[in-house]
Amino acid sequence: MSGERQCTIGAPFTMEGIGLHTGRPVRLTARPGEPGQGIRFRRLDLPGTPVIPAAIANVVEVLRGTTLGVGEARVHTVEHLMAGAYGLGIDNLWLDLDGPEPPAMDGSARPFAEALRQAGRVEQDLPRTFCRLPEICQLEEGDRALTYLPSDRFEVTFTLAYPGNLIPPQILHVEVEETLFFDRISRARTFGFVHEFDMLREKRLALGGSLENAVVIKADGTCMNPEGVRDPQEFVLHKILDLIGDLALIGKRLRGHVIAHKTGHAYNCRFARRLCQRFQEIQERKPSGMMTYEEIKSILPHRYPMLLIDKIVALDPGKSAIGIKNVTGNEEFFQGHFPQRAVMPGVLLIEAMAQVAGVLFLSQPEHKGKLPFFVGIDGVRFRRPVVPGDRLELHVKVLKVRGNTGKVAVEARVDGEEVTAAELMFTIV
Repeated sequence: MSGERQCTIGAPFTMEGIGLHTGRPVRLTARPGEPGQGIRFRRLDLPGTPVIPAAIANVVEVLRGTTLGVGEARVHTVEHLMAGAYGLGIDNLWLDLDGPEPPAMDGSARPFAEALRQAGRVEQDLPRTFCRLPEICQLEEGDRALTYLPSDRFEVTFTLAYPGNLIPPQILHVEVEETLFFDRISRARTFGFVHEFDMLREKRLALGGSLENAVVIKADGTCMNPEGVRDPQEFVLHKILDLIGDLALIGKRLRGHVIAHKTGHAYNCRFARRLCQRFQEIQERKPSGMMTYEEIKSILPHRYPMLLIDKIVALDPGKSAIGIKNVTGNEEFFQGHFPQRAVMPGVLLIEAMAQVAGVLFLSQPEHKGKLPFFVGIDGVRFRRPVVPGDRLELHVKVLKVRGNTGKVAVEARVDGEEVTAAELMFTIV
């Protein structure tokens, strides 16, 4: 699920059932999508077979489910299907419907996830785009809140609580990866309270709801379903499922830790819009070729204490790059080099410049996920020591490339003065 290339399904499949809220019979057919198209619904029962892209900008209603619309065409309750596609790592998909809502199936995303897995996942020749923010983003209103924290993974912490503790409070933290999604999150069913059903039906909702596609909770807090719950944390897992489905409407793979407190579809979609807006603002103000520390971590395999660059300030693909390393007195290597006079080891200066070269080459689609290795170093010169407080500018220029091997000229500067220079030979495997 965390690969670098976009994916679609290997073969079409069809599912039939009734819509949870509309109560109408419906047939869903999923077909492979083209690279870059995203997930698109198509209403085969309407004149002109209108297409409704699964995008946060197309959310038109959020009452007890997420509804997408373009013009007069609508698709209701898309969150379980969207979560299933996201959880199984599917980026591009056609979803043809002969009605206004996907089939509810058993009230979870598991039937969709099983069908997607059986259809097979096919990598496509286009890199994924990741929504990753370098800063905290929050949305808070009363006792509801959503917070985004930077992370190189997609994590969710959800707090579920209801007045009177009719359902005991549940708090759960998960890393959203395919195995956990399929085994636990996808199985969690829609749930509701007995006293809500009359109100929902007055609003023409839950018309297809039954004990076969929802968990119903009685006034005393017990479960009406004879089989009980599927998981001791099924209710909070279903809230996480809904959140994943709503955030999937961002249209990009999310990297970050989302902390949710008592949220539903309306709040989830507001937060998804805010994340989209912040991501777009950051992309527009970021100079061409600039990369943050988190973006560097998504390209290089290095981690603390061996990740030696803080950001990339310029990158001309296949030609050159400039990185920054802020040298502080807290660097681990200063404990032994040297206790009486802190000096950055020359081998680590070479390594830092090599890592900038690594970003330059591994950021290219054909090299994503590979590893760079030294095969030679020529003409190394150390002009002066690098000490705490120095800001290293690490310049890399490509001299020659042949297949997976190449040669680069590297130079480290402090305050415009050269401190180290060399030529590095490498291979990418």
